[in-house]
Amino acid sequence: MRIVAVGIKVDFLWYSIGTGDFLHSFFSTICINLENGKWGSNYPVIMTKLYSGLLTTEDQNEAKKELAEIQKELSQLLPEKVVWDAEDLSTTPPWGNQISEDVTSLANYYITSDRKDLISVMMEAIDEAIDESVNLEIKSL
Repeated sequence: MRIVAVGIKVDFLWYSIGTGDFLHSFFSTICINLENGKWGSNYPVIMTKLYSGLLTTEDQNEAKKELAEIQKELSQLLPEKVVWDAEDLSTTPPWGNQISEDVTSLANYYITSDRKDLISVMMEAIDEAIDESVNLEIKSL
């Protein structure tokens, strides 16, 4: 099995995320816990456009609003509510329940390969894309 690293590309900047499975888990957690299992029903820009790999300049402000609401909602959910794969709910994270005691909710559950909070990294990347008036892309290495 080959593990593919993914990140967010904004012009010439690169924001490391981690593996594709890790990023998919973030979106799966949103789908199951905040959208009642209906992918993109509450957060169409984040869950369909960003997830598909491209966030155009036209959608970035809305994406920022959705991500802020997602963060707020995830902060109300315990880490045990994590979903590794929305298509196979029996799948669990490779680390199981062995998580840092610093993780207090699903809002701070996802830490990038650079040891940064995933939602903060996404916000920073969106802000940079807005400032530069460029598209944001999710890419694999």
